[in-house]
Amino acid sequence: MTTSTSSKGSVQPFPFLDLKAQYRTIKAEINAAIQRVMESQQFILGPEVEGLEKEIAAYIQAQFAVACASGSDALLLALMALEVGPGDEVVTAPFTFVATAGSIARLGARPVFVDIDPVTYNLDPGKLAAAISPRTKAIIPVHLFGMAADMDAIMARGIPVIEDAAQAIGAKYNGRAVGSIGLCGCFSFFPSKNLGGAGDGGMLTTSDGQFADRLRVLRNHGGHSKYECELIGMNSRLDALQAAILRVKLRYLDQWTEGRRKNAARYLELFQSRGLDRILTLPRVQVGCTLIYNQYVIRAPGRDELKEHLRACGVPSDIYYPKPLHLQRAFAYLGYKPGDLPESEAASREVLALPIFPEMKAEQQYLVVDSIARFYGATVSVP
Repeated sequence: MTTSTSSKGSVQPFPFLDLKAQYRTIKAEINAAIQRVMESQQFILGPEVEGLEKEIAAYIQAQFAVACASGSDALLLALMALEVGPGDEVVTAPFTFVATAGSIARLGARPVFVDIDPVTYNLDPGKLAAAISPRTKAIIPVHLFGMAADMDAIMARGIPVIEDAAQAIGAKYNGRAVGSIGLCGCFSFFPSKNLGGAGDGGMLTTSDGQFADRLRVLRNHGGHSKYECELIGMNSRLDALQAAILRVKLRYLDQWTEGRRKNAARYLELFQSRGLDRILTLPRVQVGCTLIYNQYVIRAPGRDELKEHLRACGVPSDIYYPKPLHLQRAFAYLGYKPGDLPESEAASREVLALPIFPEMKAEQQYLVVDSIARFYGATVSVP
């Protein structure tokens, strides 16, 4: 068993995400990459960043990739490149991390929220028409938890689409990689992501050469050269150290994704064997899509009580997201009220993320499922 008990009898949980286990498998390669950068003493942009950009562009099947300092900056830079500003509206989903809508509001534009599909947790394209106005400058669908949004229906609106793919690197929609379908894709290399760095980092992908050039200028103080300012830009350059680390990890990404999928398949088998699939709503892969399981999210009756029960059993879990953006204090000025976006609000009350990192051991998954079974009084049998 993978938990331990302290002298006071409390259960010590295993980690929700075991980055130490991942690092141990590639330690020599990571350390060599870091040493290479230290020997070069070139820390800002340069060959390592250019190399990562080329490799990510090839992986995403986009013509260009532009590195930046974070996934949040990627969203902001994409909107800046579209010249989004006061008086504009940008449509997005409220069931996501604050960075999505925050990037819109930061530029003085108005976030317009569209409720989610209760199965995929992604923006419901059937509700887009009511949200679009003559002031709509862009749509930002979020490929949440590693599942692609319904891009054909969203793209059909003829409005520039910025894909928030922060949680979805490697996911596909009808054979196309997310981040290669809209005008651009925005990725995050935050350590908890499937491709995570040793700190913050981000990337934008596009097949529009002019747009890519504009992004490069905006991320580097608004100029092609050091003392020539063409646009009002920002300092959002990816560190060479991060790029070198990410180049190593990118080589293992598909292998890690397959590990997550195997763990998801084991969860399904275990939940079904205990009849828990009749109590819980489990992740469902959509036709034509690949799910890369940045999170393994269930919907559970008595979610908060279940979470506390799991904690007592030594099982980590997390809630993505406990309050939708339209009900957050920062967005109160938009005038939304409880009940306006019911699917997002219901999801925020019911979702629970379970550990699914690729290094997760089978016995850890048995503990997760057996602990949930005990909570609901379902049959418990350890293989």
